[in-house]
Parts: sequence; structure tokens; C-alpha cells
Amino acid sequence: MYWTLELASHLEDAPWPAAKEELIDYATRSGAPLEVVENLEELEDDGEIYESIEDIWPDYPTKDDFFWNEEEY
Repeated sequence: MYWTLELASHLEDAPWPAAKEELIDYATRSGAPLEVVENLEELEDDGEIYESIEDIWPDYPTKDDFFWNEEEY
């Protein structure tokens, strides 16, 4: 399973919180690329409810990751 910003962006408007099957249904209905559905299908299906994309992709970049911080350099 691999995620990119482009693929994850198709889930930004998903009905969070959501179960795996709900996310797959949303991705299919919204016309997300097949890779999004395949990534979701690879999730462990233990009935877990996901609160946000960060639960699925822990390294999901936040908006702060894209801002230059002069104090860090």
C-alpha cells in the first residue's frame, strides 16, 4: 500500500469518521482513482473506525509541513 498527496486528496471530503467499507464506497462513488480503492482494500478490516486520513496514513503531511520556518535554519 502506498499513498501520495494526490491519492489522499481524494479522501479529504470523505464522511469522517468512517469505517473501511464506507471509505471504499465513498472513493468509488466520487470517482477516485483505482489506486485509492486498492489502498483502502489493503487496510486491516477489524471494524475500526477511522477519524481522519492521518489514521490511515500516519505520515500524512500537514499544512505546517509546507511552510518555511526561518528559525529552523
